[in-house]
Amino acid sequence: MRSILLFVIFCVWAVPSLAAEAGANDFFSGFMHPVLGFDHLLAMVAVGLLSVQIGGWAIWVVPAAFVGFLAVGGVLGLYAIDLPHVEGAIAISVLALGFVIAARASLPAVVAMAIVGFFAIFHGHAHGMEIPRLAEPWKYVLGFMLASAVLHLSGVLIGLIGRREILRAQLGAGIAGIGLHMALLTYAMI
Repeated sequence: MRSILLFVIFCVWAVPSLAAEAGANDFFSGFMHPVLGFDHLLAMVAVGLLSVQIGGWAIWVVPAAFVGFLAVGGVLGLYAIDLPHVEGAIAISVLALGFVIAARASLPAVVAMAIVGFFAIFHGHAHGMEIPRLAEPWKYVLGFMLASAVLHLSGVLIGLIGRREILRAQLGAGIAGIGLHMALLTYAMI
């Protein structure tokens, strides 16, 4: 748990200054986008926590489904194919994933894959909309895809280290609360 805390402290203090030095079109910028984007970070860690909550093969296939559909959404964004309420769907993804974890819901892995896949399309679309403005889009894409997988793995590790259901449920409640706040802010601006 101590190493997780040190990692979080590093990300909060050191990483933003490193990202400012990097160009906006490279692998590092792509990697840092999901890490520094609070909505993306929470959703991806929540996917990892949810996969541990389900257990078994879901620990690997649920995050993999997210990453796969993230790529689909990225392509939609890259080609400027509009999706309705992208930012709202991202906020709702944080709320919904947090709620499912807090409620200790036991979803079948296939249902969880469908849910995270749906939300991943919106997360990917948000990333994909930025790609056409970049000089080296594939470096950026590789960065955000890798960061997404690392964040899922972080959620899995947090879920496995804190094996207690109550801890996972409390984390889920916190994530859901933040998601509710983000959704209210997003839809209040419409």
